[in-house]
Amino acid sequence: MPAIRDDLRNVAIVAHVDHGKTTLVDAMLRQSGVYRANQEVVDRVMDSMDLEREKGITILAKQTAVEFRGVRINVVDTPGHADFGGEVERTLRMVDAVLLLVDASEGPLPQTRYVLGKALARRLPVVVCVNKVDRADARPAEVVHEIEELFLDLDADEHQVGFPILYANARTGRAGHHPDELAEDLGPLLETIVATTPPPSYEPGHPLQFLVTNLDADPYVGRLAVGRLWQGEVGLGDRVGVAKRDGTLAIAKVTKIVGAIGLSRSDLDHAGPGEIVAIAGLGDVTVGETVTDPEDPRPLPVVSIDEPSISMRFGVNTSPFAGNDGSYLTSRHLKERLDREVLGNVSIRVLPTSSPDTFEVQGRGELQLAILVEQARREGYELEVSRPEVITRVVGGRVQEPYEAVTLDVPEEFVGVITQGLSLRKGRLANMVNHGTGWVRLEFRVPARGLIGFRSTLLTATRGTAILHHLFDGYDEWAGPIHDRVNGALVADRVGTTTGYALDQLQERGELFVGPGTQVYEGMIIGENARPDDMDVNPTREKQKTNIRTHAADEAIRLVPPTQLSLEQAIERVGPDELVEVTPSLLRLRKRVLDGAARGRAAKRARQRS
Repeated sequence: MPAIRDDLRNVAIVAHVDHGKTTLVDAMLRQSGVYRANQEVVDRVMDSMDLEREKGITILAKQTAVEFRGVRINVVDTPGHADFGGEVERTLRMVDAVLLLVDASEGPLPQTRYVLGKALARRLPVVVCVNKVDRADARPAEVVHEIEELFLDLDADEHQVGFPILYANARTGRAGHHPDELAEDLGPLLETIVATTPPPSYEPGHPLQFLVTNLDADPYVGRLAVGRLWQGEVGLGDRVGVAKRDGTLAIAKVTKIVGAIGLSRSDLDHAGPGEIVAIAGLGDVTVGETVTDPEDPRPLPVVSIDEPSISMRFGVNTSPFAGNDGSYLTSRHLKERLDREVLGNVSIRVLPTSSPDTFEVQGRGELQLAILVEQARREGYELEVSRPEVITRVVGGRVQEPYEAVTLDVPEEFVGVITQGLSLRKGRLANMVNHGTGWVRLEFRVPARGLIGFRSTLLTATRGTAILHHLFDGYDEWAGPIHDRVNGALVADRVGTTTGYALDQLQERGELFVGPGTQVYEGMIIGENARPDDMDVNPTREKQKTNIRTHAADEAIRLVPPTQLSLEQAIERVGPDELVEVTPSLLRLRKRVLDGAARGRAAKRARQRS
């Protein structure tokens, strides 16, 4: 006869990007008495990584716990971006219910559909919270109707369709059952979570079953396996077995058990069924493996996740300036860093290539891979990365490629230019909704290739006003060639330091990426040509000194400020024969083949073959 733990609830908060998950967790922690009266508190305290704070998104799922009327609620804050869907899938293996947060103005967006579909597939009960009801453009009644339609579209069963609905203003920490009648705190929301979330059930006397869903590190005890105890109990010093992915059983000893209350981590002597804890002493345990009783091992099913759809090449920095900036330069360093990433991130794959200095890294999307590159450069690595490519497959002798469901919110006057731009990238318009507020929502189905490099074009065409979200939408027939690169590159033809005089002559040719006084080398891309062809230029030319002075020669040089590319923009801009050189302090674009004469011969052979 199963027993239950009525003093415990496990719930995950899921939502689209920027719908207020982390802000809501802030309010829960504040109201549960986690902070001292004089304690300084930062906003979005769960976004502990520098990158998360800079970009305003959650990258890693994190767990905390709050006490409410004698019940401990384990709350897991999950990422809202589709590229980090692997984190969401693992998180849903730890919890018994889902709190779905939806913006009261934007309504359900692609990631809302994605995470809700995963939760419904696991038959988890859902509590819906419509957040930001204080917005001037809030439309809570219409949003609730859209959520109900979404549940029906995702084939929710009759138990899931009858979900409770609450309304909240997470920033002020208020919630209620009606949008215009919010309580002074989050009490109604927490009451509903406790009432809706099933308490953990277990079988007394059952052997230990602890599923590892995440990894952490401790500077003193090493690797920590984070997960949930489904059955049995574990204590400090216990001898346990680790059921590996290959079917073998490794014996280990528990050296530390860590639990969470609020923001603090506390050492435990013992953990029981239903609890989410971190365990040390398990050796090289990885995500998806089960910690079990060595005398009666009963492993749980391995965590399965969606396949990657985008790949990039990561290689050792081979530019003439390699080694001037970073600390980790060799292929051994790069391989160790990628292997370390794979251990804790099951949605990343690393494959060897024909070159020992280059590795193929596969993931969910451009942002996920760009975050990995950014983390590596901040750790002191120098590397080169290629343009993202889609991962194709062959079914029935025909090539298939991944497609994305794209949702765009744009002002009415830009509908035409957006439709034209995506149609050139083989996109098909699926739906268009005009809310009557001057903004239009467009839904497209676009090959994933067509979105590579599209974001910067979109922001330029709409003067930075458009909002784009996309989500993997399965594989379909190869759409044919997509000509998304219409401009060539301005390529330096020698080593040296750029001068204002030379750049003044070159800025008429196109958009520059470097300013005066910048070190360049042969094959380095210093700008974008206004024409389709590449152009080799000399950005280091100095003004000739003569005894003759003329009015024209002495005119002041007026340079347009160079375009400063972010890492994501640089990755989008490079072409098939180009690379992004990444160091801890610099980003450079370069040709794959640096020698200009060799590139010319290769281009001539390509023209002859065609």
